[in-house]
Amino acid sequence: MALTPSTMLPLGSPAPDFRLPDTEGCTVSLDDFRSSPVLLVMFICNHCPYVKHVRQGLAELGRDYRDKAAIVAICANDANGYPDDSPANMAREKVAAGYVFPYLYDESQDVAQAYRAACTPDFYVFDGERKLVYRGQMDDSRPGNNIPVTGKDLRAALDAVLAGQPVSEHQKASIGCNIKWKPGHEPKY
Repeated sequence: MALTPSTMLPLGSPAPDFRLPDTEGCTVSLDDFRSSPVLLVMFICNHCPYVKHVRQGLAELGRDYRDKAAIVAICANDANGYPDDSPANMAREKVAAGYVFPYLYDESQDVAQAYRAACTPDFYVFDGERKLVYRGQMDDSRPGNNIPVTGKDLRAALDAVLAGQPVSEHQKASIGCNIKWKPGHEPKY
């Protein structure tokens, strides 16, 4: 496990397009969320201890914002090298975790690279114009630090966009396991 911080994509960046399969075999695209006032894109996986640590919090956040925000999770890990992150196991994890948002598989890893995703979990909040207003941590909780998982940083960003307020530019990088890149596909960022 390589402890990796998020790259902190510049605020104001447009949401990179995606068109990926979900755990039910349907294709989901960025355009599917165009009517939502806010979009949360999360890069997660099944096996990372940092994602497992916030798993219940992610499920709760999904339920709490189901009718207010568009939320999508993407797994970009190399499933050949990390079979726990295969699409079949993603489908099982979605049910077991109680995720109510689409869980997509980025087999080519091109979407992860377009977002400059570096770790799991990695979070991106876009406003109604699909401009990046938040990138960073869910909250200060980490495995073993005894701080409860509340999602306060991520929830504050979502709530600000929903209220038509600016999101604080004081944002802390997410930290987690590095995305498991396919051999020869490692990004240069």
